[in-house]
Amino acid sequence: MESFLVSISTVAIAEMGDRTQLLSLMLAARFRKPWPIIAGVFCATVANHVVAGLLGARLGRFLTPSVLDAAVGASMLAMALWTLKPDTLKEESARISGAGAFLATVIAFFIAEIGDKTQIATVALAAAYPNLPAVIAGTTAGMLVANAPVIFLGKAFADRLPLKAIHYVASALFAILGAVFIYRAVHHGAWSAAPVGPPPAPGHWSH
Repeated sequence: MESFLVSISTVAIAEMGDRTQLLSLMLAARFRKPWPIIAGVFCATVANHVVAGLLGARLGRFLTPSVLDAAVGASMLAMALWTLKPDTLKEESARISGAGAFLATVIAFFIAEIGDKTQIATVALAAAYPNLPAVIAGTTAGMLVANAPVIFLGKAFADRLPLKAIHYVASALFAILGAVFIYRAVHHGAWSAAPVGPPPAPGHWSH
């Protein structure tokens, strides 16, 4: 449950004002068909995050717990700084084919999500938590939570979002997660460095 809750909250907040949310707004304005767009966002996110999650889980198997937690913590701190930088939707990402709303959303959203904050967060979360389905379910749900209101309510809703404050909250959340994982790395390192086995019995100390 922890992996799901951390994943959904992290991605939902990080997605506010992100380039993929801007893409959702543009798709909604062009096609005015919210349900096919929602379905396209869902399919593109699942496909993208399954790949990211498998990569993160594979990386996690090759690292010791302390190194893994340190790597995840460092990536979360980097994400905290990255979140403070506002995203813009590049023109090449904004080009949408003449296909239907669903297919256009799947293609455009999948491409825009490559290398995005939420994809990198999925890699880190999948490396940190052993329950990969819960992580993918959480990150996908987080994307829908952030994008569905924009798709259904449009620009009026997006303009009311206090994006600057949201970016600060997202940055603080990533920073807190980074600090937690780094603390766990230090704890694991100290635990592994501790002597193994019971202390010698009284009277058996070497002189």
